[in-house]
Amino acid sequence: MPISFPSHPLARVAGIAIAALAALHGAPALAAPQVAATIALPDPVRWDYVSVDPAAHRLYVAHRERVDVIDTRDNKPVLQLAPTPGVHGAAAAPGLNRVFTSNGADGTVGVFDATTGKPLQALPAGKNPDAIVYEPSTQRVFAFNGGSSDVTVIDARTLKVLATIPSPGDPEFAVVDGRGRVFFNIEDKGELAVIDAQALKIERHYALAPCEEPSGLAIDPKGRLYSVCRNGVMVVSDPAQGRVIGSAPIGRGPDGVAWLDGKAYSANGRDGTISVVAETAPGRFETIATVPTAPGARTIAAAPGEHLLFSPTADFEPPVASSAAKPPRPEAIVGSFRVLVLKDAEAR
Repeated sequence: MPISFPSHPLARVAGIAIAALAALHGAPALAAPQVAATIALPDPVRWDYVSVDPAAHRLYVAHRERVDVIDTRDNKPVLQLAPTPGVHGAAAAPGLNRVFTSNGADGTVGVFDATTGKPLQALPAGKNPDAIVYEPSTQRVFAFNGGSSDVTVIDARTLKVLATIPSPGDPEFAVVDGRGRVFFNIEDKGELAVIDAQALKIERHYALAPCEEPSGLAIDPKGRLYSVCRNGVMVVSDPAQGRVIGSAPIGRGPDGVAWLDGKAYSANGRDGTISVVAETAPGRFETIATVPTAPGARTIAAAPGEHLLFSPTADFEPPVASSAAKPPRPEAIVGSFRVLVLKDAEAR
């Protein structure tokens, strides 16, 4: 059951700052989202992506061996998809009543009935399939294999593997435009690649400088792309031109970004914040708010119909001392896994 609690005072301060910034640029006031509720989910506590099927009002939360399905209208769990060994994400194919999962532990894409949750098939993918998206105009699923640096393409109707597309580097998160193009970040190169979903080939890739190690990716109605980067910046790029058109500072440890109601929201897991980025003037992108969430809340998804954002996290054991350049992630506490639900105070 969702549990509501009062708005954080810092969020109210952020809202005042946003109004002042909007007035300065002659733009309408934009409110910051606030944590409005939490959805407690059973263990296990390891998790990765969250995704939304807006038509079905379903939120998919991938964590370890299963995917929890939540109704975004009342924030109640309604279904579980399992088994999904080492699952990273889920992609719904609405017209086909199917859900596809990227099962990193066994290198497969799981296929499930969206109504019953019944497993239908497990299809071979590359090594450690991570991000996964459904491209509606071709009815194809694209699984991005982080271990083998390639992309597995599946016909969502026939459940046949159609192709394996080599990636220019290590693929990260991906989005589609609904018109036959698939976009994904290339983490190790600091680039973004564009796939022609019909021709099954990469038609271009371009640099995202000043971005380093891009992870999360979102798209707006104009087709502009928002990549969040390990060096604390969000870059906005135009894939038609193949170039970066803007950037804004964000928090530390981002792994996801969502587009909702005219703004981009970066989930900063290390800081326990969300950075809100908006176009405050034509071609000018700025960070208009920093909203407190919780440490570990690093991925995010938007439910546009409900004007909600969802970000999973948990409580953690004290960090272990380490001299490594990249310290290990702290262990999550069993029984503490939950999804934060955020709502913009001005959303209608």
